[in-house]
Amino acid sequence: MKKLIYIPFLVLLAACSSKPKDKKAELAYLQKQQSDINSKIAKLQAEMGTTDSVKTTDVSVTEVKNGSFTNYVQIQGKIDAQDNVTAYPQASAVITAIYVKPGQHVTKGQVLAQLDNSVMQQNIAQAEAQVSLSQQLFDRQKNLWDQKIGTEVQYLQAQTALQSNQKALASLKRQSGLYRIISPISGTVDQMDLKLGQGATPGQTGIRIVNADVLKVKADVPESYASSVNTGNDVKILIPDAKDSLVTKVTFAAKAIDPTSRSFGVEVKLPQRSTLRPNMTAILKIADYSKTNTIAVPVKAIQKSENGDHVFVNQNGIAKQVNVKSGVTYGGQTEILSGLKAGDQLVVEGATEIEDGDKIKVVQSAN
Repeated sequence: MKKLIYIPFLVLLAACSSKPKDKKAELAYLQKQQSDINSKIAKLQAEMGTTDSVKTTDVSVTEVKNGSFTNYVQIQGKIDAQDNVTAYPQASAVITAIYVKPGQHVTKGQVLAQLDNSVMQQNIAQAEAQVSLSQQLFDRQKNLWDQKIGTEVQYLQAQTALQSNQKALASLKRQSGLYRIISPISGTVDQMDLKLGQGATPGQTGIRIVNADVLKVKADVPESYASSVNTGNDVKILIPDAKDSLVTKVTFAAKAIDPTSRSFGVEVKLPQRSTLRPNMTAILKIADYSKTNTIAVPVKAIQKSENGDHVFVNQNGIAKQVNVKSGVTYGGQTEILSGLKAGDQLVVEGATEIEDGDKIKVVQSAN
């Protein structure tokens, strides 16, 4: 045993005589020497039958493999109808008829309610009578003109009067259309608080129409992800209340940042599903970083120190410390940018209880 004690001392003495001047390089050099020495000690002890005096730590390991790694941005949004509009009247008047009720399906252009346009109808009747008279006068004047009777001026005056009255009538009919509430889309009457005899005002009194067959999720993404979240990114959507989920892509990502919330809007179109309704809460997981053929390891396998991150790998029953460069962490996994390679036996459980060169025993493998 005395010889065993002298061996590491002599090796360390020799190592110190040629150690590098840079402190980091010197530390790495000494750690390598220590690992080699511990390995030699363990080997000699095994040959001499003295392994019982060396502490062995039980650990679990996993084989390092190349694969894909994706980081997700998780935000909360809500479901909205692609077409969700309110139909308003274009004139102020009293409601005289309501033709639909909440929950009823309507089509684009369908009349939903009628406002009082009695005065307008009287004006239209008078204009129609004027057009009829103008038409008779023009027809007679035209017959005379065809027979070379009368002057061209008389013919043109009759023609102009007819055209003027026809335009006036058309204008009155267009104005009469303003006294109707018409559905701008096809969908379902979602909300209507109108009553007969109630006064309707443009922009204030209306009927909401929702097309629930075409839904989308709307959410606001923090400004810090402006460069990584874009149209076309993969997204996982979870709707807790409907107990439903799906994987799709971001349909739209706004370019402008809201100056108040410091965020930008995103939208994701949803497939038609009977379980989904407008205003339901949705959880979005947007993939903002993805890489294939990379290495990701459990977070608990990585140890922190003042010199950076490191892990331990199993080398024939001996723990070897390996310095690594860590990347993004998501879902309990951290991408390793350098330091590990495929095939390494990474220590996971028990990593916090060992040091470089310790003897270890693999009791569980995650492979």
